[in-house]
Amino acid sequence: MATMDSLIGLVNRIQRACTALGDFGGDDQAFSSLWDALPSVAVVGGQSSGKSSVLESIVGRDFLPRGSGIVTRRPLVLQLQQIEEGQQEYAEFGHLPQRHFTDFFVNLTLIDLPGLTKVAIEGQPESIAQDIEDMVRSYVEKPNCIILAISPANQDIATSDAIKLSREVDPSGERTFGVLTKLDLMDKGTNALDPFHHFTSPSSPSSSCCSEGRSYRLQHPWVGIVNRSQLDINKNIDMIDARRNEREYFATSPDYAHLASKMGSEYLAKLLSGHLESVIRARIPSITSLINKSIDELESELDHLGRPIAVDAGAQLYTILELCRAFDRIFKEHLDGGMLKNYFEADGYQPHLIAPEQGYRRLIEGSVSYFRGPAEATADAVHFVLKELVRKSIGECQELKRFPSLQSTIAGAANESLEKFRDESKKTVIRLVDMESSYLTVEFFRRLPHEVERAGNPGGNPPADPTIDRYSEGHFRRIGSNVSSYINMVSENLKNTIPKAVVHCQVKEAKQNLLNYFYTQIGKKEGKQLGELLDEDPSLMEKRLQYAKRLELYKKARDEVDSVSWAR
Repeated sequence: MATMDSLIGLVNRIQRACTALGDFGGDDQAFSSLWDALPSVAVVGGQSSGKSSVLESIVGRDFLPRGSGIVTRRPLVLQLQQIEEGQQEYAEFGHLPQRHFTDFFVNLTLIDLPGLTKVAIEGQPESIAQDIEDMVRSYVEKPNCIILAISPANQDIATSDAIKLSREVDPSGERTFGVLTKLDLMDKGTNALDPFHHFTSPSSPSSSCCSEGRSYRLQHPWVGIVNRSQLDINKNIDMIDARRNEREYFATSPDYAHLASKMGSEYLAKLLSGHLESVIRARIPSITSLINKSIDELESELDHLGRPIAVDAGAQLYTILELCRAFDRIFKEHLDGGMLKNYFEADGYQPHLIAPEQGYRRLIEGSVSYFRGPAEATADAVHFVLKELVRKSIGECQELKRFPSLQSTIAGAANESLEKFRDESKKTVIRLVDMESSYLTVEFFRRLPHEVERAGNPGGNPPADPTIDRYSEGHFRRIGSNVSSYINMVSENLKNTIPKAVVHCQVKEAKQNLLNYFYTQIGKKEGKQLGELLDEDPSLMEKRLQYAKRLELYKKARDEVDSVSWAR
């Protein structure tokens, strides 16, 4: 079985890890709060309840500040860890790591909360009472918080600040331990035995604190405490003598002597420690589950953010090339996905180019020249689509999101290459157009005389006089028809060759050589320049550091839990 010391020590160590992480619970955490899953003991009471004195009595040492007004202004987390014989005991505050307070005797983690108050005093904001209550409530309303509710016995318990708040957050009383202080200051002839009736009535399943007909049932016994008086403090009576005096008071009191073994700060400390151990034992499975879930979430987030970048130039160059390949892979997937294919296979007439013989030649040359503009427009249109694919691919490349400078550099290099590919593509398609103008298909002109003869002598008679037909309307109509036929033939040719040229000069080059020039240039850069390309958003770097730190501590916490589990 895991011992009480090992279980409470386990929670202490995990709470120290939470403190280092800044995890003190709440709903504003980026990840599930481990602190909220851990059992703890919170000390609650009004400013005149003797709350701090009870805490010192449990601990067995003077260590809390004293004074009038609000002295405890923030929750103080005190961890008490019993150590092996021969070693010096010490306590440690969560907010004062590495500073040890010695002479303590039980395993506990106690949270000293600011004292509840009803009104503001001079110099305090009007909202101070509500602000303190909200702070205290944020701790004690958590289901894993054990409430140590301190109430002075010489006041009406029904109006106790601690009991009022405990009743609201723990109506069943299963998380609350009631503590009555100042039993020695009650008026003569009176006592506070009502809360302790469970000692004299064994059949009662729970204890209740009764006053003026009201009751607050608890699942745990009330404990009476006698603290040092201000005179004792002024006389420098230490905690050892104070405890002896407390034991003597209960042993000799006519009202409480029969309960002496169940009274006092030493008994309360052991009672709390034992209960805390049983709560921890029950919570171990859920704590383990939360730790494992948090580790998975953190590792997933770190994978999403990317691991830290090495500082040496070789590793940085490798990282940059890997990032370029990640972008290039997405870019090629888009090219293979058919975005450009749909463009080239669009239905309808797509003007693309043409060719020349004296009058015919001049007519054809003039007509073919009109294909230069559409040919260049085709190269521009494909260039625009490729630029959009670069932008889209960079936006989809998760690995690049960390490095805005590298994103801009890759985009610039890619677009620079696309400009070169477009220029080469334009030169090629214009050449195709000019080739059609420079050389007219011979076979086409060889057919013209025969077509003219057939048109002028459809019955087989001798051919008509060409000088007569040459200026006739029919002759001009034939010329227009012939030129149109030739241009249509050229257009059909160019509709096939222009897309091929564009794909070859732009799409194929983009797919194979988009970043080649960038690769040659990046290899010449020095470490500082490479580092500048891998500059991350500072907030992103800080987030990674925090996640990595949290992951390391959670893994340590998992190891801690595993080590205790083996001891069961």
